[in-house]
Amino acid sequence: MNKVKFLDKNGTFELEDADLCNNLYYPLASERGLKSCVTPLLSGDSKIDQNHFLLEPMSIENLNNNRLTRNFWCLVNGAPWSANGSSASQNVDRLTDDREPCKVTAGFMWHKVERENKKLGIKSEITSFVPYDQNVEVHIVKLSNTGDKDMDITFIPAIPVYGRSADNLRDHRHVTSLLGRTYITDKGIIDAPTLSFDERGHNLADSRYFVEGYGIGSKEIAENPVKVVPVLDDFIGDGTPDWPEYVIRKSASDDDDQKYINDFSLGDRDGNKAISDKKDEEVAVHNFHECKDASGQEIIGAISFEKAHLKPGEDKTYLVYAGICKEDDEFRKIKEDLATPSKVYESLERTRSYWISKVNIKITTGDAYFDGFMRWVAFQPELRRIFGCSFLPHHDYGKGGRGWRDLWQDCLALLLMDPSGVRQMLLGNYQGVRIDGTNATIIGDGPGEFKADRNSITRVWMDHGVWPFITTRLYIDQTGDIEFLNEKCGYFCDKQIFRGRKVNPKLTRDDNALRQANGDKYTGSVLEHILLQNLSSFWEVGEHNIIKIRDADWNDALDMAGDRGESVAFANAYAGNLIHLADMLESGRLQSDKIYVFEELGDLLIDDETIYEDIKSKENILEGFLSKVSGDITGNTIGIDIKSLSSNLRHKGMWIINHIRQNEWIEDHTEPDTANPYDKKQCDHNEEKLGWYNSYYDNSGRALDLSIPGHKNMMLTGQVFSIMNGTATDDQIEKICKSADKLLFDKDAGGYRLNTDFGIVKTDMGRMFGFAFGEKENGAVFSHMAVMYASALYQRGYARQGYKSLKALYELSSDYDTSKIYPGIPEYFGRHGKGLYGYLTGAASWYLMTVTMNMFGIKGEYGNLVIEPGLLQEQFDQNGKCQIELEYAFRPLRIEIINPAHLDHGQYHIKECKVAGKNVKLENGAVKAVIGKNVIDALDLNVRNTIEVILG
Repeated sequence: MNKVKFLDKNGTFELEDADLCNNLYYPLASERGLKSCVTPLLSGDSKIDQNHFLLEPMSIENLNNNRLTRNFWCLVNGAPWSANGSSASQNVDRLTDDREPCKVTAGFMWHKVERENKKLGIKSEITSFVPYDQNVEVHIVKLSNTGDKDMDITFIPAIPVYGRSADNLRDHRHVTSLLGRTYITDKGIIDAPTLSFDERGHNLADSRYFVEGYGIGSKEIAENPVKVVPVLDDFIGDGTPDWPEYVIRKSASDDDDQKYINDFSLGDRDGNKAISDKKDEEVAVHNFHECKDASGQEIIGAISFEKAHLKPGEDKTYLVYAGICKEDDEFRKIKEDLATPSKVYESLERTRSYWISKVNIKITTGDAYFDGFMRWVAFQPELRRIFGCSFLPHHDYGKGGRGWRDLWQDCLALLLMDPSGVRQMLLGNYQGVRIDGTNATIIGDGPGEFKADRNSITRVWMDHGVWPFITTRLYIDQTGDIEFLNEKCGYFCDKQIFRGRKVNPKLTRDDNALRQANGDKYTGSVLEHILLQNLSSFWEVGEHNIIKIRDADWNDALDMAGDRGESVAFANAYAGNLIHLADMLESGRLQSDKIYVFEELGDLLIDDETIYEDIKSKENILEGFLSKVSGDITGNTIGIDIKSLSSNLRHKGMWIINHIRQNEWIEDHTEPDTANPYDKKQCDHNEEKLGWYNSYYDNSGRALDLSIPGHKNMMLTGQVFSIMNGTATDDQIEKICKSADKLLFDKDAGGYRLNTDFGIVKTDMGRMFGFAFGEKENGAVFSHMAVMYASALYQRGYARQGYKSLKALYELSSDYDTSKIYPGIPEYFGRHGKGLYGYLTGAASWYLMTVTMNMFGIKGEYGNLVIEPGLLQEQFDQNGKCQIELEYAFRPLRIEIINPAHLDHGQYHIKECKVAGKNVKLENGAVKAVIGKNVIDALDLNVRNTIEVILG
């Protein structure tokens, strides 16, 4: 029985005793930039970006060890109690029989935690959310008297305000507090730093951080707090954050008017004073004054309310909100929008509805829990769109923004769920390509904004050229918009030239736009960009005539083989791109017989197999091209016949495939050569015959995958892309599956491991081998590649083998006792099957795409809708039915797949297909139905249209 229980079809779930897991956290965020997370104890941080943290930054190791976080204190008949369970006494009791029951209920971007202290007779219910359109986190705190006697409650929420850059944790932590200016408002405090500290050059601060709250009275009347303690030292005193002196000493006295140091009354106002001294700026926030004694200190928003009297069964609700604003109008708007209880609840419902509407794929199978799990998998790409790969406790690297690979792969999910803005997004993304075929690696905040690298390190990942065409191909198949290939956009230009191997010292402009000889910005077609990325990679090979890995490929941890390392795995992917692009050009759908590209690109279109075989000749061709494009290009163009181009690309792609087939396949029947333990073709001929493809060459020029007596090295990546892109034959796929099942599959670990245990630290390959085996990139079940393995198998017709990988990931993700995660798929599973690096993983996009396009078989083909189910008999419900709701061509569809005879995949064909009650013409024994784009376009945009598929 799953401990996590789904409560509805929209992914809402509940979990009892959630506070017993120290590493659980939950994301809350807005479209305006605020990114927060909360634990069952409401620990966690909140920020807009690397330089604007409202709460102190937290990594996974200090998430529940750092006691300086949100806390909602209550004096219950004078006894101190934390409504969110974060007091010292509650922490002591948490693992005893005296622990308070704690339940988390959550949905997309909202989180509710309930706990009850039966000895005190009080229950708390704290609902937290971030309005989707504002930079403020909101906490609705409901306190109930569950005892049989009257109760007095004094509510004292306390939220520490960090208010600066994450860099200042260890860089002038105290000094940066001196920059703060503290203001007392009618409902709390504002911290307004004067400067942003940077020894390279200080700047005026641009943000204010605030904590406010009020009690909910009758008739929509807000009951303001009566006192505030703005200085952290005054609040904690000689206590601790989870047992602060202010609360504890206050609990020892019934006199709420007892005077404490810096316990400021909120009853008197000094009028409206500007928050900053910036010229020509006025602050128009109602009723606040500067607290000079608090300025320059570490700040806390600790606010105290009048004592409330509750009879048995009565409750009292308070609203506490904290956020970041840059303009006074923004602060005023937040206050106005949260000014009354009804507005707060309206904001909560709008936020819930907004995020639910973003996840418009819903499946119904014979496993209701899988259906709920898939709602969260579908939501994860939205989270990564907002958070990037930073700003959640596990993701404590980087400084925000998404990487190049993330950008394109996240678009895969958007194409399935919300394709409306994808065309322009893709066009903007292509502007990150350099004229040498490499690309910027970090995406800025606005469309078309790019940075060379987040850490100012010149690096080239050899797989980066693969992903744009994969995403563009999906876009064209989903929409039929093949003319997108003719759209024009610019190129990214910086000092990095020769594919990252040299620097152009003459480049002085900073607009990052490629120029042609006459000084004008150069633009080229999307097709030109695609050709450039794939062709430049084709020619950049190492000593085994395989594309060089450079600084890494998809596996970022293979980062120490920059000189001699080669990636067989992604050479397969480039081969697939070249062949699929040739197919697209040969389809005849592009409205032209000729394309035009910049003349220098012609050097990369040489088509001569004798040159392909000659590594030195390849090097000369690439170097000649790079020399020509190391500065501004001529701007001249050449015309290329579409038919000859497609033939050229297919020839190159097939050459790669044949070269890999001939040289990289590891077969069992080869006699071992003990003189060369690194010969990739060795094997133990006494064992069961297996086979798989080599994935990489290391910096010593040796194959990474091998088979020698008593030891086999196998990496999943090489198998995925050899299967997906047609290199592996059917016979080889059978052997790969047997090999992966024997060498890599571990059900308790979540399925297929990324690699076998090499048992050595390979400093000639990458940091991966320094990791403990079974962690992250070294032998963990890395969800992304495990899902891509499933996708590859489905694409080649091996549905049951593909489902095995998907099912193993799902089952461990959903086994809370083992994985210790909320619904969704983590980046990987570590020690004892624990899910790690939750939410922000490209695996979610690929899982969603695989379930939708391969398992259910709903996909596009130049705008036509194709239905080719890959469902297994056990996935249908007891009535033999599966269903998926989604949008295609902006039409809401409900696709019902009915299997009345309960047949398995491979046994059934499509017997009948109806669109809105009308039959679709099928061939006898068809395994797929093709519904014309004209039929889909004729469907009503405003109703959910039903497509019925009968299997037989």
